[in-house]
Amino acid sequence: MMSHLGVAFMRLIAHLPLSWVRALGRALGAALYALVASRRKVVDTNLRLCFPQWTAQERRRRSREVFVYVAQSFLDRAWLWHAPPEVVKQRVHLTGAVQELAGQDATILFCPHFVGLDAGVSAMSQQVPRSFVGIYTQQSNPVVDAWVLKGRNRFGDARPMSRSEGVRDLIAALRAGHVMYLLPDMNFGPEESIFVPFYGVPAATVPSLSRFARLGRAKVVPLITQLTPTGYEVRLGEAWKDFPTKDLEADTALMNLRLQAYIDEMPSQYYWVHKRFKTRPPGEPGVY
Repeated sequence: MMSHLGVAFMRLIAHLPLSWVRALGRALGAALYALVASRRKVVDTNLRLCFPQWTAQERRRRSREVFVYVAQSFLDRAWLWHAPPEVVKQRVHLTGAVQELAGQDATILFCPHFVGLDAGVSAMSQQVPRSFVGIYTQQSNPVVDAWVLKGRNRFGDARPMSRSEGVRDLIAALRAGHVMYLLPDMNFGPEESIFVPFYGVPAATVPSLSRFARLGRAKVVPLITQLTPTGYEVRLGEAWKDFPTKDLEADTALMNLRLQAYIDEMPSQYYWVHKRFKTRPPGEPGVY
């Protein structure tokens, strides 16, 4: 029942002025920062490890901003998924090296977990005439799962694929001309990861970007999303040169290094609420 009410609420606020939706997000983010102490500790720990030069006061300010941006981007799904298409196109601006997606070259979009990730999906499928494929993790609530799937596949030709479908099907789709969304900058546990530095801290990191690029003979194009006062900027970067190599670990370390440069441009908009350093190297204590 609550899930149905939640989806109905999102449909309702989809037609509010953006400034109103953002104000609701600001209030929600402030409330979550004050009330959810466990997740506030996660954000503070991540920021302390990655930005040791910041003072405690600076970390608190950034942490509050993180909660606000996460809440605002969540409520923005209302208009991304339910407002008229022309509203979405007006608010979501695609910039940068758009020419990288011309033609049918095998292409992987490196999509770091900035808060505007869903706006990036909408921009690609609505404004780029290509077919897309991505790895989808099923939501535990079937109502929410159906809502998310429908919203993310609202525009264009986008095909979600589960992890159970296997690498072979993903590579086949990539070689057939589908553009692959890849979000490898989360901690998925030791079974799927290798340890490489992230802001100088050993971080369990999925080496899938290098592996998929090599197997699919694909170029890697970064897709960076930024929440702005008028909506979102979705910026495509130039394809990475000399990537991948035959060194999986070196490629994955380079991915994290380049991700750091993107984060440094807007540190409060990265998804720091995730326990990025939950998996530790053998013998090292937990940090959360």
